[in-house]
Amino acid sequence: MNTDKKINQLQQLEQNISNISFQKQNFQSQLTEVESAINELEHSNSNVYKIIGQIMVNAEKDALKQELNEKKEIINLRIKTLEKQEDQIKEKARILQEDVIKEI
Repeated sequence: MNTDKKINQLQQLEQNISNISFQKQNFQSQLTEVESAINELEHSNSNVYKIIGQIMVNAEKDALKQELNEKKEIINLRIKTLEKQEDQIKEKARILQEDVIKEI
């Protein structure tokens, strides 16, 4: 593969890393919100409500807590998957960058 193609591929890899980082930040933000909601539920002694669409309905505390814990697990899995992808792409980019530097 010639140097120009390697440079283009390196730029694509860097763009992929940037996209994955952005997705990871979004999931981390969602995770923070879910953890905050779980914390509030644990300290709440009153009725709890859930927003569905544009309305707020009364919800069972334990069921809502379980739903939030499941959502938290899913978000954590997505973050771990993105981190693995990010690491793989970074390694690929590092190797490609070394090749380009040797050729220049």
